[in-house]
Amino acid sequence: MTRNPDILCIGSVLWDIIGRTDLPMALGNDKPGRIARLPGGVALNIAMTLARFGLRPALLSVVGDDPAGRELVAACTALGLDCAPLLVDAELPTDQYMAVEAQGALVAALADAHSLEAAGARILAPMADGRLGRADAPWAGPVALDGNLTEALLAEIAESPLFARADLRIAPASPGKAERLRPLLTHPRATLYVNREEAGLLTGTRPANAAAAAAALIAAGARRVLVTAGAEMAVDATPDRVLSAVPPPVQARRITGAGDTFMAAHIAAELAGADPEEALRAAVEGAAAYVSGDIA
Repeated sequence: MTRNPDILCIGSVLWDIIGRTDLPMALGNDKPGRIARLPGGVALNIAMTLARFGLRPALLSVVGDDPAGRELVAACTALGLDCAPLLVDAELPTDQYMAVEAQGALVAALADAHSLEAAGARILAPMADGRLGRADAPWAGPVALDGNLTEALLAEIAESPLFARADLRIAPASPGKAERLRPLLTHPRATLYVNREEAGLLTGTRPANAAAAAAALIAAGARRVLVTAGAEMAVDATPDRVLSAVPPPVQARRITGAGDTFMAAHIAAELAGADPEEALRAAVEGAAAYVSGDIA
């Protein structure tokens, strides 16, 4: 019998198309490099990292009933992810994301996640129809939720009985979508994973560092936040305590997916029984290894 998933990963599941070069790039440049197509999206990046830690994540998202979607589901299944809850929609194309990175920094990116937005609350059906829970017996485990969902659906989730017992772990997906998380900012069961810029957008401030960003989020009513600032200090804060850790110095070779890796490594450490200080250290070390290219 297939065991139940350890965590639900809700949000973007798509194909990443990433171009990388070790040369500097400016607007309009044409440089040699490498282009890779690989499974991606915030929810899927988190799930893939969790699977490397021996966990069994389930994906709640949408893919098209097209060659790209079928290939993506096959790739995810081969990685040990539970794809049974995925919505397959013959009327929608499989989403994709395209980015260009130069010398370990993001130059530009486009997210085509319109199918996820169009699917809306239909992706949550397994949490209501008995497969993963019901309104009177909701899912009681961890949930990794990303901000690629619409603001209306995120607001619905904030009030939904389907999430009343969940350990919510939330990421905005990108600075451009950070403000979508406002309905969940003060949720009593939420832990937010954001970078310094996203924290500033959520709080209407310009924090100088991760500690200031965390303080602003806690002042705004957040229960718990983890704030990153690239190679600088990362912070785990609640109203009662503040922890910090500095990532080990590495040469950055890629950036897309680093925040997702940080979040997944932190969740995996806590699910394995690590205390908050140990989990934060595991998160910064995991993200640094990913950025350096040491993790595939």
